[in-house]
Amino acid sequence: MKIAFLGPQASFTQLTATQIFPNEELIPQSSILDCFLAVKNDLVDKAVVPLENSIEGTVSMTLDYLYDTSNIIIEAEAVMPISHQLMIHPSHDNSEEIEKIYSHPQALAQSYHFLNKNYPEVVKQEFASTAAAAKKVSETPERKIAAVANSFAAKLYGLKIINSNIQDFEQNHTRFIVISKKKADWITELPKVTEKTSLLVTLPEDHAGGLHQVLSVFAWRKLNLSKIESRTLKTGLGNYFFFINIDGPWKEVLIKNSFEELESIGANIKPLGHYSEYMLES
Repeated sequence: MKIAFLGPQASFTQLTATQIFPNEELIPQSSILDCFLAVKNDLVDKAVVPLENSIEGTVSMTLDYLYDTSNIIIEAEAVMPISHQLMIHPSHDNSEEIEKIYSHPQALAQSYHFLNKNYPEVVKQEFASTAAAAKKVSETPERKIAAVANSFAAKLYGLKIINSNIQDFEQNHTRFIVISKKKADWITELPKVTEKTSLLVTLPEDHAGGLHQVLSVFAWRKLNLSKIESRTLKTGLGNYFFFINIDGPWKEVLIKNSFEELESIGANIKPLGHYSEYMLES
């Protein structure tokens, strides 16, 4: 199988894809949109993209493309512990002053307190990804610049880690999803955490009690919602769709009937699938 992932090489998404699909061909993509388009246009069989970080919250682009891209489902979910390292080119020693620190905006935000305390005067520069930041450091040996990235990136680009586990919160995890056009059976030895069912709901109009009606459909059936998040439809203020997770095993009658009741009150439903969540190693 061909598996797309949000690149470049040594990104956390690649680490995730490698654990889920250790024997498959992994193909890096430059953006989340490219991952979705690769699946939509049958360039790959599946793609791995980030959905949510425990500190920075939901990746809004992923929700938007789940809504906008037709015939896309979620096959699996995987949770990766996130650990950030500060790294420099090995030609420099630790005593030299760092000129600038590069990383993805979320990595900089997740390490904000450490960086602000230990490198208060150093400029923090946002970069396309943690791996791309590490690559830049490796290609610029004449400058004392640093990157916040993972240990795999340090190894891949031959960098020296000068501070380990600099994330501000120990419980820093990112949730990734496997997307495809058609669910296929595949075997993994990863530890299973739970099962869930995901769907997107669009209300027919913005009116008092509309969201309450939606939630009541699940509440009286005692279906546990582990996540509900709104995203703008980009058609005007006050227009939203909702991403909903139902936690637990598939309950065919209850879940199908809840979808039918939502449609009966005029809501538009886009089922995203029932799937398992797995725990990964950092």
